Amino acid sequence: MANEQVISSIRDLATEMLAPYPEYFVVDVRIKPTNNIKLFVDGDNGVPVEKLVAFNRNLYARLEGANLFPPDNDFSLEVSSPGLDEPLKLHRQYVKNIGRKVAVTLLDNSEKEGILLAITEEKVTIEETVGKKKEKKTTDITLNEIKHTKVCIVF
Repeated sequence: MANEQVISSIRDLATEMLAPYPEYFVVDVRIKPTNNIKLFVDGDNGVPVEKLVAFNRNLYARLEGANLFPPDNDFSLEVSSPGLDEPLKLHRQYVKNIGRKVAVTLLDNSEKEGILLAITEEKVTIEETVGKKKEKKTTDITLNEIKHTKVCIVF
């Protein structure tokens, strides 16, 4: 089975597993050549470690039954929440990070930093601090201009 088909099957199994928990959602599925599966799950209010452990056990059993890695069904599974080094991929992730500082990298590799104020289907709105007087400026960025967005770690 082609890798994209396997990823799609794993995403489907994970989405089905999360159906009773509407506050959690699949962000990404990755497979290394060694059949090491990484599933990233996020939640509207984060994901407790106990939930990640339960999701790992549940999905592992489902994957064993699905036999996606013939002939010997050999694979490993890691279920985690996306770390701060992972870019925001889904609308729900933007929503949960409203009010936080983000770095938005545009397709031309320029970057804008500011507080995420809003997200719509078409654009994000951030509040930048610009100039020597540190003036606040609201900036709209259309989603199709964005290469990736990461949450900034603020101490």
